[in-house]
Amino acid sequence: MLPLPSAATLQDLQRYVSEMEKDRGFADRSAVDQCLLLGEEVGELFKAVRKQERLSIEATSIVGTVDEELADILIFVCAVANRYGIDLDDALRRKEAHNEQRVWA
Repeated sequence: MLPLPSAATLQDLQRYVSEMEKDRGFADRSAVDQCLLLGEEVGELFKAVRKQERLSIEATSIVGTVDEELADILIFVCAVANRYGIDLDDALRRKEAHNEQRVWA
């Protein structure tokens, strides 16, 4: 598998995740499976933030760093989007165009 280019676009990242999942044997996971794993990764991010902020965490918890957990979350977001055929770049731009019309208090 080729490494992810340093100037990768969001579309490049989605393609990379798709290939990575094939190479690692994760391509057959359902969208539901990926969403549940994404939720677990969000929980791991919260623990990493607690650790970074020197808040209490369970002594037996194995906790990664904030950047590692954010990267895991991004991978799972791409995996879910891929299963639904969603172009995240397009989705982000459409959502932000919608948000531009909102009034923020």
